[in-house]
Amino acid sequence: MSTAESTPKAPGGNAMLAGRRVARVGFGAMHLAGGHGRPAPDPEQAVAVVRAAVDEGVNHIDTAEFYGAGRCNELIREALAPFPEDLVLVSKVGAEHDDQAGLVLAQRPEQLRAGVEANLATLGVERLDVVNLRRADAPPGLLAEGDQVVDLDGQLAELIALRDEGKIGGIGLSHVSAGQLRHALPAGIVCVQNAYSLLDRASRPVLDVCREHDIAWVPYFPLGSAFPQFPKVTEHPAVIEAAASLGVTPAQVGLAWLLETYAHTLLIPGTVDPAHLKENIAAGDVHLDRQIIDTLDGIA
Repeated sequence: MSTAESTPKAPGGNAMLAGRRVARVGFGAMHLAGGHGRPAPDPEQAVAVVRAAVDEGVNHIDTAEFYGAGRCNELIREALAPFPEDLVLVSKVGAEHDDQAGLVLAQRPEQLRAGVEANLATLGVERLDVVNLRRADAPPGLLAEGDQVVDLDGQLAELIALRDEGKIGGIGLSHVSAGQLRHALPAGIVCVQNAYSLLDRASRPVLDVCREHDIAWVPYFPLGSAFPQFPKVTEHPAVIEAAASLGVTPAQVGLAWLLETYAHTLLIPGTVDPAHLKENIAAGDVHLDRQIIDTLDGIA
């Protein structure tokens, strides 16, 4: 819980998520337990950076039971429980850890329910504010095969039942097409998490549907990734030039551009480095003038 004497400013301003007001710059927990080629950080360091994020005004934390086989959830619980009343915890289902195979898909409705229950247990809460369904229809990442090729309607029905039971507050989607999002709208979708950045706008049609229906947009890989199809934003000359002109970092320019593109954009950058955390949060205060925006809009 924040130890600040006064309420800190919401990084990036505020937006709504599942009826809750959240800072537009949140925190993604995936890095807390290492993985994806990163070593697991010292647990005390991981706990400290989560607490620091909340102290800086972050009140939207994105996690999943399958991040670090539950370890990320455990660290969040250690850092913040009992959780602040304004904290919005968002999790994701659609995969799980198998002792032999590592990360595997868990797309069937009963597996989605088990994933929600596992998240509740490791976080030590009775309700998750939002649960995102991570589909597996297209790369990158795991692709659905066999009994993991599951109809979206069946998945949504299970999540709606969990919402009716009070175990989740809102339903989100991840890694979906514009058609899938439109199909799911009657379920009351509150947010969408898709890969999207200044240099990768393949999900623009999905963003357009979010705009049309005032749905929160939570882009992952906001600065690119190690996957070759997601180029690194911070290495583009126009981004470097804009950063130099503003006296900020290229990463801050890439994040600020995303905030400028849509009022309901929510960022969830993750880190275990306190300095990097401050840099991510400060991106919410970076103002891009019209000329810089026009230049950046034109490079992809």
